[in-house]
Amino acid sequence: MHASPPQEAPPSSGRPPARGRRRMTAVALGLAVALGPIALLAGASAAQASPADDAGPRSVTALIPADTAVSAAIAALVPDGCTDAGLPITVEESRLTAVLPDAADPTRPADRTFARTMVEGGGFGGWTSSFADRLCRTKSLAQATAAAEKLGTQLWRDAVARAQSKGAVTGDLPASDDRPLYWTRIEAMAVLHQWDAAFGLDTDQRTALVEAFDKASRGMKDISFPQGKGVKRVLVSGFDPYTLDGGTTGPAAGTVGNNIRHGNPSGATALSIDGTKHVGADGTVVFFQAYTLPVNYPEFERGYLEDTVGPLMKAGKGGLDASVTVSQAGGSQFNLEQWNGRYHGVTVGNDRYAPCPTVDGVPQLAVDNIGCNTQVVQRWGGGDSLTDPPQWTSATLPMAQMIAAKTGSDIPRPPGDTWPDESVAFGVVWNTDYSYFADCSSPAVTNVSQRETTYPPSVAPTPPPADSCSRNGAGGAYLSNESAYRNTLLRDRLGLDIPAGHIHTPGMQNFESDFGVSDATFDAWRTAIAAQTRQLIHVVGENS
Repeated sequence: MHASPPQEAPPSSGRPPARGRRRMTAVALGLAVALGPIALLAGASAAQASPADDAGPRSVTALIPADTAVSAAIAALVPDGCTDAGLPITVEESRLTAVLPDAADPTRPADRTFARTMVEGGGFGGWTSSFADRLCRTKSLAQATAAAEKLGTQLWRDAVARAQSKGAVTGDLPASDDRPLYWTRIEAMAVLHQWDAAFGLDTDQRTALVEAFDKASRGMKDISFPQGKGVKRVLVSGFDPYTLDGGTTGPAAGTVGNNIRHGNPSGATALSIDGTKHVGADGTVVFFQAYTLPVNYPEFERGYLEDTVGPLMKAGKGGLDASVTVSQAGGSQFNLEQWNGRYHGVTVGNDRYAPCPTVDGVPQLAVDNIGCNTQVVQRWGGGDSLTDPPQWTSATLPMAQMIAAKTGSDIPRPPGDTWPDESVAFGVVWNTDYSYFADCSSPAVTNVSQRETTYPPSVAPTPPPADSCSRNGAGGAYLSNESAYRNTLLRDRLGLDIPAGHIHTPGMQNFESDFGVSDATFDAWRTAIAAQTRQLIHVVGENS
């Protein structure tokens, strides 16, 4: 079975975009699931649910009934008596027992779960057991929370150190691979969800404990910039792998589709740039800190991005000089996204939940529909009307300099790269596409396409109508657009005049075989994308 994964933005053909062209754009909603009994545990996909199935956006990640195989896998990693196999887990954790067909002989399953292949391949084979041993020896919630945050931060630092290693690394996956961090985090979070704490945990306490670990393991607790004159501070976000269900399947019984292999070059970029510095042409030293975001709506609704970026923006002088969000799209080009829309929730996240699915092919309206409007927690300004927060925000990245810099000219082009200018790894496009509901009470959508490979353009792009309701930002209506929207909204609400905006990378899911977990082509795409992304971010730092 073959499935086309939903993209964070509509994939590009890799050809230079036409200017001044208007077109209708369909948002991909198909999600092929090949998880057998796991899918039964998770229930119907949110993409298939009607609006009546959910009263509004979830603020807490939904749990599903425990699965015997998942519980057994968790129990094998922890001290005896430390876990309760009856406690619920998450959809993401249910994939821990997923097995691919064997790459050499697809008629039989691989000898390990995909999660373990990633964890061990990244040199983290014993990490979850050590984490569980430390956790299970704590005597109070305060001790457990401190341990979870400390160990989560250490996991992030270990992943960063591996990604930036210049020599040999532990495990058989390339140093640049972002997937081991994701799957090690999911293993540890499954332990937390099924931990049978001797002192007892209620639902709220367990949720807070899981969140403390999750944020720490994403680098959100490890951001520290130097102070002083002649120093610039740039914050960079990346994303987890996503679209992990479906894909090509093989004949081996009990195996899953090959989409589970997906990685994310934005996550790889975050690991490779965190804690680094760059000296600009004028001698200014630019320091970079990074973190990664989940591909789920509930964590965004709880303020993951604002809690990370907001305090640094509020610091004023000595705080951030630029804040860049990064995610993956498709094709062989980078898109610098200009407009960000508030509308969200059409495509499911890694938890198979979407707050605003289309109904019979018709988009829901944002009017009086909290599920379709990005919501901001009260501590970061809240707002519960159609115009508060606003329907649109705009990037303030140095687009001209980013396009003129000829980034990628010293980066080897990966196999299959289709960008027509062979002097660079990938193209860089100023993307001012968007779509909107001209009448906020009507589902009719107007789409505008006006992309540019040069700056300034011969014809200035037309911004979204002030009284319109957003349908898609330049980067779509998925969580990439949402990260851009929230980041630039923070900039505006805090009254800052700094570069802030979103970079969409090319897609990197290019494998040499149907079921191999890694190969030279896949690694070449990730390495090239991450390298040119860093160059683009360096340009932002130099012009901040």
